[in-house]
Amino acid sequence: MQVEKFIEEAAPAGRVLLLNNSGFGAYGYFPEPGIGHVTEMLDVNVRAVVDLTGRLLPLLKRRGGMVVTVASTAAFQPTAYMAAYGASKAFVLHWSLALNEELRGTGVSALALCPGPTATEFFRRAGLAQGSVVDSLSMTCDEVVAATLEGIAAGRPLIVPGWKNQVSTSLVSKLPKVWATRLAALVLARFRLKKVAR
Repeated sequence: MQVEKFIEEAAPAGRVLLLNNSGFGAYGYFPEPGIGHVTEMLDVNVRAVVDLTGRLLPLLKRRGGMVVTVASTAAFQPTAYMAAYGASKAFVLHWSLALNEELRGTGVSALALCPGPTATEFFRRAGLAQGSVVDSLSMTCDEVVAATLEGIAAGRPLIVPGWKNQVSTSLVSKLPKVWATRLAALVLARFRLKKVAR
């Protein structure tokens, strides 16, 4: 594998940080915006994460390190209009937490990063107009990175950056699933008014 070969031959000796950060979303009534788009998203958000981590895990165990995988606050409740996306991030969250337990004592740990709305190209790629989420609810990339580095230093298995995101995920985690689903649907339904033309 090219990545493993590069790390072994060209990267400095020491611990390895694997950051699984690739991913994109899809917005609309399933199967919008198209079944091909949705299955490609699942391949990137889920399959690629598991595949790359599995291939590099022996190297990480030899050298020590951490697997950081980007999930989302969407992982904490079913997300109507982004059903497959939210489910993919729920997979990532639970898989990462379980992986961290399996890795206990190996010199490798896993961390699930669950940011909320962040100032990136995510919303445009998902089919929504930029600014679909008001700035007061969004974080900058720098803020998310800072929270991640603090979590890594503290050895935490789960990070939800930002107090607003922490409050919302804590709330929906305590609600019955059906109620949490309905609440998320009411919030996400507003985005249909801001859908971009394809």
